[in-house]
Amino acid sequence: MDMKQIKALIHEFDESGLSSMKIKKEDFSIEFEKATGLVAAPVMQSTPVATVAAPATEAVSSAPAHTGDMILSPMVGTYYASPSPDSPAFVKVGDTVKKGQPLAILEAMKIMNELEAEFDCKIIDVLVTDGQAVEFDMPLFAVEKI
Repeated sequence: MDMKQIKALIHEFDESGLSSMKIKKEDFSIEFEKATGLVAAPVMQSTPVATVAAPATEAVSSAPAHTGDMILSPMVGTYYASPSPDSPAFVKVGDTVKKGQPLAILEAMKIMNELEAEFDCKIIDVLVTDGQAVEFDMPLFAVEKI
């Protein structure tokens, strides 16, 4: 299995609802797990075992706990509030957004994924900072549905 196929597998796994996955085929084995934040590198059994793991990131939030509606991260990645460093943020506290309107960009594996509003709402609070690493299902915005 080449790196392009492995990257495609990682991307598909990130977007799936699975929390873990293990694939074995002949002398190739790969395992993914979302709960720990670790991704094991492929291991060829005919060669010495070498694994590379991404460091686990702990979400330490100093923001107060919010109740009500939230917009959650659909994937693991890096949160960007604007399309480029010199552009204004897609949304700010107090903005009213329509379904389908861009809210942020989530970068995963050098791919920029636009996060769009799934419903009309008002932004009550932005719970993450620009450039912050985010986890699957991590709250990004506190919102009030309209």
